Amino acid sequence: MKLLENKVVVITGGGGVLCSTMAEKTAELGAKVAILDLKRENAEKVALEINKNGGQAIGLEANVLDKASLLKAQAELHKNFGPCDILINGAGGNHPKGTTSKPYFEAEDLEKDEDLITFFDLDPEGIKFVFDLNFIGTLLPCQVFARDMAKSQSGNIINISSMNAFTPLTKIPAYSGAKAAISNFTQWLAVHFSKVGIRVNAMAPGFFLTEQNRRLLTEENGDLTARGNTIIDHTPMSRFGTPEDLLGTLEWLCGEGSAFVTGVTVPIDGGFSAFSGV
Repeated sequence: MKLLENKVVVITGGGGVLCSTMAEKTAELGAKVAILDLKRENAEKVALEINKNGGQAIGLEANVLDKASLLKAQAELHKNFGPCDILINGAGGNHPKGTTSKPYFEAEDLEKDEDLITFFDLDPEGIKFVFDLNFIGTLLPCQVFARDMAKSQSGNIINISSMNAFTPLTKIPAYSGAKAAISNFTQWLAVHFSKVGIRVNAMAPGFFLTEQNRRLLTEENGDLTARGNTIIDHTPMSRFGTPEDLLGTLEWLCGEGSAFVTGVTVPIDGGFSAFSGV
């Protein structure tokens, strides 16, 4: 019997590079997988690939910031696969309006040119967008799909935190704060659900090349940018992560091997969080 046979997995942000790989892995482990994405075509593309490879998957359109949209997706899930056993909250991201131009503020920046974004120029709406997408976009799916788990007195929630939650990176205060909130929420929810058989943990990926960050970390010719070089210099294993690097931890958190583990955030970062820089 496969590890996740007879289990129903819901994964938000499932059309992305990292989450689609996790969706494929849970299907390989025997789960029936619902891929949720803001764009139905992205979700259906991942589901089609899983089904072609002998798995069971459906692609559903869902907005993680709209509870009605999530409830509609849940109804489709129940109709096709039944109630949710495992929820993977993969939706998230950053926004340029929550990002400064430079890592450090200097006195001369007070007389800045109009293209420079300092701390004083950060747009509250951009920061709100980042917090909503990451934090509210995790809280609402938990409210909808963990109800299934509470009814069955069994379940598993896996959130996606970040290296930013341990030590904030320069230039991205909104994203760093939002991911710190995810780690804190993971602990809170683990305690809150501890009496009804629901475990809640998080994975904290280090630096993985995705479509969202590729232009920040690599040049058009494939060479690393200055920021990309800094990251590699502070990653003892001297490389970026690949989507497959997440799968061992995902399998462990989904399975009985972690049955007494709840409320933790697991770094998957090539040693980045352990390295002092010296």
